[in-house]
Amino acid sequence: MKIQIKMELIPIAAVIGDRTYRIKIEPKDEEMVRKTLKTISEKIIEFKTSFAGKDMQDYIAMVLIWLATAQNESSTSTAHSTDLAQKLAQIEKLLDQPNY
Repeated sequence: MKIQIKMELIPIAAVIGDRTYRIKIEPKDEEMVRKTLKTISEKIIEFKTSFAGKDMQDYIAMVLIWLATAQNESSTSTAHSTDLAQKLAQIEKLLDQPNY
């Protein structure tokens, strides 16, 4: 029999662009969510000053593309690091073998 401890969700106001969204999150995720919201706000401001857009939705779309691209780059980088670590481990095994 498993005993599950249900964490209470906390409500926060997520401001994205010109809108506020009430969301509920786990307390352990609050810092990460707030940092992400801050990054989104900063990127919207950056894109507003760098690119012409018709409305807030244009800037939100630009930030969404930027975030998705950054996440994909991070995933690719992690996969390459894992592959490299495996190859280095194989080389280390070969070097540790006694010479015949």
